[in-house]
Amino acid sequence: MDFLKLKLSLFFLFATIAFGTTGYVFVEGMSPFDAFYMTLITISTVGFSEIRPLSDPGRGITIVIIVLGISLMTYTLGQVARIFVEGELRKVLGRRKLEKQVAELQNHYIICGYGRIGQIIVKELMATNNPLVVIEQNPASIEMLEAGGVLYLNMDATSDEALKVAGLDRARGLVTAVSSDADNVFIALSAKGMRPDIFILARASDVKNESKLLRAGATRVVCPYQMGGRRMAEILHKPTVVDFLDQTMMHTELGLQMEEAVITEGSPITGKTIVSSNLRQQFGVIIVAIKRISGEMVFNPGPAEIFTTGDVIVVIGKKAELKRMSNAIR
Repeated sequence: MDFLKLKLSLFFLFATIAFGTTGYVFVEGMSPFDAFYMTLITISTVGFSEIRPLSDPGRGITIVIIVLGISLMTYTLGQVARIFVEGELRKVLGRRKLEKQVAELQNHYIICGYGRIGQIIVKELMATNNPLVVIEQNPASIEMLEAGGVLYLNMDATSDEALKVAGLDRARGLVTAVSSDADNVFIALSAKGMRPDIFILARASDVKNESKLLRAGATRVVCPYQMGGRRMAEILHKPTVVDFLDQTMMHTELGLQMEEAVITEGSPITGKTIVSSNLRQQFGVIIVAIKRISGEMVFNPGPAEIFTTGDVIVVIGKKAELKRMSNAIR
């Protein structure tokens, strides 16, 4: 709306200049340049004397130019100032609003970098209603973040200050997915130094840098190109297996999902076997694996396996039932 008003005011201002220039040319016989000059000094009220004495019709034109020109000039400059001031004010208020929203986040994910990999991660996390904040500086990426309504910080992800503002001390995990492996190493080092227990998922452009990222403090390292190549090979010789995993891992019309749940202290199934817990009977889930607190992975556990505090169970089931189960075993 403000830009429309500015366009209209500019149109009428130029129309007044054109009227004055044309009037002086035809009424006073001035050259086009002298007429244009006379019109501008009249509108701007700089106080220069007239180029030549004016006739009564010429003075009438001057009066019209003064009345219209000064009003339009003042209004136009006011609109320009308003657009700039309000634009800057919106930016400041917008930044404060974002910082306030970030400060209220709890148990969230911090995504460093909003490139091709970062965009996919954000999309998947938002699809499952996981709270997150993105740290990004690229203007084009920031435009996409704003268009998508994604919470973000316009800061350097390699700085300690950015991680603090993003709420590293309250975060559930951090993903470092910037394009440079060196920056990913630096971010992992900084995050681990500030919070040793944080889960860090790091991207490696070159598989040779995987060990460096792990030494820097990354919990898990993913090389997208290597993972993509493996998946393509699996589709070639195990297409049905891949289809099944897609249906359980992604959001499909079947409504199946593969999820994990942690058995916390005081959980009603602690100390019970798979059979006595009645998870399958109550929620219709399939227990695929149990990851012990020691790191041991029990695949396809038998009915006599006992649940203990700290175990992570991997299950397949309907989304609603999985949610119900998670609430029940807490």
